[in-house]
Amino acid sequence: MGQPSRPSPSPPVQLTPSHNDIKKGSKRPRHKSKIPPPPPPKLWKPWFTPLVFVANTSVFIYTMYVNDCPHTSGTSKCILYEYLGRYSFQRFKENPLLGPSYITLKTLGGLDWTQVVEEKEYWRLFSCMWLHAGLVHLLINMLSLLGLGIRLEHEFGFVRIGPLYMISGFGGSLTSVLSLARKSIVSVGASGALFGLLGSMLSELITNWSNYTNKCSALSTMLLIICLNLAIGFLPRVDNSAHIGGFVSGLLAGFVLLMRPQYGYISSKHVPEGYQIKHKVAKHQVHQYVLFGISLVLLITGFAVGLSKA
Repeated sequence: MGQPSRPSPSPPVQLTPSHNDIKKGSKRPRHKSKIPPPPPPKLWKPWFTPLVFVANTSVFIYTMYVNDCPHTSGTSKCILYEYLGRYSFQRFKENPLLGPSYITLKTLGGLDWTQVVEEKEYWRLFSCMWLHAGLVHLLINMLSLLGLGIRLEHEFGFVRIGPLYMISGFGGSLTSVLSLARKSIVSVGASGALFGLLGSMLSELITNWSNYTNKCSALSTMLLIICLNLAIGFLPRVDNSAHIGGFVSGLLAGFVLLMRPQYGYISSKHVPEGYQIKHKVAKHQVHQYVLFGISLVLLITGFAVGLSKA
């Protein structure tokens, strides 16, 4: 995935000593004092994304253990029984993704319309994020997780990316369960949360517009990637409602959680004592605060309305 290019560090800011620091009778220096630009943004060490990777993989292994295809279906109906034994897959006719049975996924917390809407088992809105329909499903999602999550967590840290991931996953699950087309289907997977990370990259680009160079190129590339990923949702057996719900939730959450100081802003802690900045740049721009407020209201309202209908 191509990343929008960022500008090189800003040139040293011209600073002048305050009047109190100029000795009486001394001459004013002819040259303007300079200080080096502020240090580059801190890069965080990602640990949330690897933890999610391990959690999803572990849950899949446990799912296959519980499924126990040889015991429930018979050894003749299990794929790779000779090598995997208890962990062998259901036959392709039942699950073409190399995974467990429909009953096992439902039992362990898959998103089922009847269980959520009629039985009020709202915990399934979160539990389904950690289940996967098969090995193929797991591999695709984990590769996407590492590609998107590591990059975002490097820049914003787990304190922001962790809640963003969970909010996106919840939004995808809520949209899926409200879709009448999914009434008779059990939905599982981290796709909603992953589409939320993709949506947050778009909102991060928009809200931090002044921090980027080649803006139009970056935006067009991002929109192309998003459209291609959403188009995959129209394939058979794919829950596109969860993709769209997760994407919109992540887009809104990105405006709230991923707001950066605008380009040219220098924190007071990076200015030496006794110096004053001539042209101080505000930390954030007006449009950032507007997008923050609107997105927060829409996010809370959308979740409240969705839960009231579930």
